[in-house]
Amino acid sequence: QVQLVESGGGLVQAGGSLRLSCAASGRAFSTYAMGWFRQAPGKEREFIAAISWSSLSTDYADSVKGRFTVSRDNAKNTVYLQINSLKPEDTAISYCAAARSTSGIPIAREYLYDYWGQGTQVTVSS
Repeated sequence: QVQLVESGGGLVQAGGSLRLSCAASGRAFSTYAMGWFRQAPGKEREFIAAISWSSLSTDYADSVKGRFTVSRDNAKNTVYLQINSLKPEDTAISYCAAARSTSGIPIAREYLYDYWGQGTQVTVSS
């Protein structure tokens, strides 16, 4: 069992930055692939970024490439999402997720994730 707690969301102006954190409790965090998803008002949840258990591989949605950076610290059981050049359309609840996987491949498909956090709100004003 893995419990995930996101933090770091907030209200920022367009062009600003945020760093989201996702702290994991439970065993064997380093064997989980991690991902970030978001859900904007009135829209379905969508993939943002993913990182393999080893940090050697990452994947991003086209809409965030060049602005978002995913990383992890297995010693701290934490995954991060650095968000730069925020846009009003980035307003959403951001979720982290964990998937049992030692394949070394980052996972973009939502249904492959086993555990989810409760989400953190990111609001970008214009």
